[in-house]
Amino acid sequence: MTGRLGIDDVTPEVAGGRDPAKAVVGEHVPVTATVWREGHDAVAATVVWSGPDGVERTTRMSEVGTGLDRFATTIVPDAAGTWTFRVDAWGDPWATWTHAASVKHAAGQDADELANDLEIGARVLDLKAGRTGILRDAAVALRDTSLTLDDRLALALGKEVQLAMHDDPVRELLTEGVDHTLLVDRRRAAFGSWYELFPRSTGGVDKDGVPKHGTLKTTAKALDRVAQMGFDVVYFPPIHPIGRLNRKGKDNTLTPTPDDVGSPWAIGAEEGGHDAIHPALGTFKDFDALVRRARKLDLEVALDLALQAAPDHPWATEHPEFFTVLPDGTIAYAENPPKKYQDIYPLNFDNDPDAAFAEMLRITMVWVERGVRIFRVDNPHTKPTNFWAWLIATVKQSHPDVLFLAEAFTRPARLYGLGRAGFTQSYTYFTWRTTKDEIVEFAEEIRDRWDESRANLFVNTPDILPEHLQVGGPAMFAIRAALASTLSPTWGVYSGFELYEHEPQKPGSEEYLHSEKFELRPRDWVAALEEGRSLEPWITRLNEIRRAHPALQQMRTLHVHTVDNDALVAFSKQDPASGDTVLVIVSLDPHQAREGTVHLDLPAIGLAWDDRVVAHDEVTGETYEWGTDNYVRLDPQRAVAHILTIHRKPEQPERELT
Repeated sequence: MTGRLGIDDVTPEVAGGRDPAKAVVGEHVPVTATVWREGHDAVAATVVWSGPDGVERTTRMSEVGTGLDRFATTIVPDAAGTWTFRVDAWGDPWATWTHAASVKHAAGQDADELANDLEIGARVLDLKAGRTGILRDAAVALRDTSLTLDDRLALALGKEVQLAMHDDPVRELLTEGVDHTLLVDRRRAAFGSWYELFPRSTGGVDKDGVPKHGTLKTTAKALDRVAQMGFDVVYFPPIHPIGRLNRKGKDNTLTPTPDDVGSPWAIGAEEGGHDAIHPALGTFKDFDALVRRARKLDLEVALDLALQAAPDHPWATEHPEFFTVLPDGTIAYAENPPKKYQDIYPLNFDNDPDAAFAEMLRITMVWVERGVRIFRVDNPHTKPTNFWAWLIATVKQSHPDVLFLAEAFTRPARLYGLGRAGFTQSYTYFTWRTTKDEIVEFAEEIRDRWDESRANLFVNTPDILPEHLQVGGPAMFAIRAALASTLSPTWGVYSGFELYEHEPQKPGSEEYLHSEKFELRPRDWVAALEEGRSLEPWITRLNEIRRAHPALQQMRTLHVHTVDNDALVAFSKQDPASGDTVLVIVSLDPHQAREGTVHLDLPAIGLAWDDRVVAHDEVTGETYEWGTDNYVRLDPQRAVAHILTIHRKPEQPERELT
């Protein structure tokens, strides 16, 4: 609906304003709107915004382009919580007068022809001028017929008066826009490096080389290596008791041996359910010590929240209404055809939603109260979205710093719908985007949907060994790490990726051979590193660069640049606060060297077309002087990517920003 002045197409806006847009503390959030009115009089706009403290802030918007009626500015929320903003539009009589007077004077009109304009300008100034000061002097000069026309206009059209009237404007026909909501999370919601490991695989091997079951204590020791690689979050699959009924054996077989450990996602046994710890892993005291150790290493612990049950979960007898009973009287197990999960019962939230909702909140809060502030949620797209909206909102009422990652490899409507329902982050289809066109399209999509869904780019998962990792060799692992860690502010690695684990269970499968989902997988990290069979140094360097350069902690500023080779992709990011600019060029070919010309869109990074830049490669240490067209060559035997910090050549004269 249009008021006295038109205010349309306000951003950020999600689902027509029904759901809040997302931001994090300190993020520069662009606010834009189309503001218009009848006739030729000037219009202006202001963002009025307030946070949890209730303090109202006002920021003037600037017009974007010419003749587009588009206005923009940036707001920077400084606290977590719910923020509101609206765009107010108003007529700007001083801007209207300035334009008219300047144009008429330039056209040669004399003082008599401009008599009305001079008085109108003086009257506008009267509204802001006191008894003294430059605004009063400008108004007096406009009315002083003893002065030449140039002298009468000089003060009013001068920089000082124009700035004063811009900063404290006369506003006519003020039209208030509608309120929009911005949900602001802590910084980890948008920026972080994740590492997934199975605690039970941290036990090493005995003297005969037989894997030993890891514990929470051995996991605490394993965190040092994770922290040294520069990760911020360590994520554990479920650590609860594992069901014995229909337990899966190695490689997902239906014929387990007595020694098989089963899938951690088959949660629940006589020892307890989601509110218990697997006895072989340890106790709650051990868990508390693990969380403390992680914090000391600047790591956050993320736990899996898998709302499903093994057939012998306590829920199966205490809450049979939580499940779906088939016509033959059996409880339905989970399926994702052709995959079958006979060891897992999915939940039914429709039989008794009040009881189901309450129980899911209870088990979530068990871990929140033990210091867990991040949950990776398993298969959220198989549960009702209204449940997630309720659960997340309820948890955040008392603990607003809790974050939820949706493991949602699903259709776009579901993926983005979960984001709008409150999920902090989401998995994506990055693992299957391999060609240049696919990667560019994907990158621009996650940038443009950042207000509703934040992408966490995992290079692999226990369920997903993509084909390119099976056949691409070590260079492909390096390529995918480079892409994931620079395209998105948040990326993730599943343990074993750094050892180039690439063997599928069978041809055409994305399941790992000897999948860690069904057996212990101790790894000799030290030997692999010493023998040059480890990607740890590259992963560590990528995380170092990400931490050192705030540009790589951004998503909204991503810009794709043209490269005349389909095996090379180039994109830049900027940090609005510091001006830090990073250009990333990645080869998509793990087998041979590729070369081409990168055509830099210099205006897109705040420079002029004829500027020269200094480009320092954070990977090789080399420095180049570049312009718009630049030769590049990437050899996977040396480096799969250039990660370049970009600075304008210092000897060039500075241009005044307009």
